Formats: sequence, C-alpha cells, structure tokens
Amino acid sequence: MKVRASIRSLKNQPGAQVIKRRGKVFVINKKNPRLKARQK
Repeated sequence: MKVRASIRSLKNQPGAQVIKRRGKVFVINKKNPRLKARQK
C-alpha cells in the first residue's frame, strides 16, 4: 500500500505513531491530539 504524503509528513511530528487497524493506516499523536490522519 502506498502511504500518502500527508500521512508521511504527520509521522515526522514528535509523539506520532503509525498504526494499521482493520486494513487502514492511521496516524495518531498523544502529544498533539489534533494531528491525526487516516488512509483508506
């Protein structure tokens, strides 16, 4: 699966985690909860 550029930039933020749930790629951030993303 290709990871979108918007997700790749969010993954470089401090505290970000890339998680795969139910076949989707998610980025969540505990330090800054506004920075989240999902790729279908």
